[in-house]
Amino acid sequence: MNLVVVNKITELREIIKQYKKEGKTIGLVPTMGCLHKGHASLIKKSSQTCDITVVSVFVNPVQFGPNEDYDKYPRTLESDRQLAAENGACLIFAPSAAQMYPGMLKFSDITMVAPPFKLVDMMCGKSRTGHFDGVCTVVTKLFNIVQPDYAFFGMKDIQQLYIIKKMTADLNIPVEIVPCPLVREESGLALSSRNTYLSDADKKSALSISQSLFTIQNAVKNGIIDTKKLFDTAMAVMDRNVEPEYIEFVDRETFEPVEQIDRPSIAAIAARVNSVRLIDNILIGD
Repeated sequence: MNLVVVNKITELREIIKQYKKEGKTIGLVPTMGCLHKGHASLIKKSSQTCDITVVSVFVNPVQFGPNEDYDKYPRTLESDRQLAAENGACLIFAPSAAQMYPGMLKFSDITMVAPPFKLVDMMCGKSRTGHFDGVCTVVTKLFNIVQPDYAFFGMKDIQQLYIIKKMTADLNIPVEIVPCPLVREESGLALSSRNTYLSDADKKSALSISQSLFTIQNAVKNGIIDTKKLFDTAMAVMDRNVEPEYIEFVDRETFEPVEQIDRPSIAAIAARVNSVRLIDNILIGD
């Protein structure tokens, strides 16, 4: 099946309607483009699970703050198209901002979907005010437009994943959320579209982010379960050119902060390397 790029909501809905009539299952992989091997793993998982895979490529303006990188965020539709096709996608939905938010002059013009405050008042939500409102809004719109049976999200954006799972359950949206493992470069650096901003020297510094997480993981395996001690352990291996925003520990089931790793948990980091904000996480406490 040849991959088709669709820009208009009405056109995509007609295509999806026909697939639904044929009894085909639909998988959705929401992205902002600049696709890499991490996205490829999501698309491949969807194509193995579903009859039809739709990849959305949309840099969503309402999830960016005033001083964030919306204008310079990489837009690489042609290479995205190739990667999506190679991994089994059938459709790319690449709408304009005007198509998704017709008549939008400012955020107050839009009906927004607000996530649960307790999942937002922590980690990335503290520094990115309104970010997850924008994420939940665009994901809800994509679910309404595509009406997928399954939606595939990477575990690198771990807070986003938990928020979307909660939103989907709370709003009774009939789509199954499929978490997919975080993918790393051979060096250990978590794959991210924002890695394209990093110089070779920045990448070398950024490696200490994943190294600090591996250090936490090993420390837990060796019996250290106090999160304050684990925080200090992580900071001890952080490169001096890396500016941590947070190192937090949460319960893997509830996503609530923990002080002791006495249950399956997650260690998560956000940090800046030469102004580039990166996130990473690792599973601990098994």
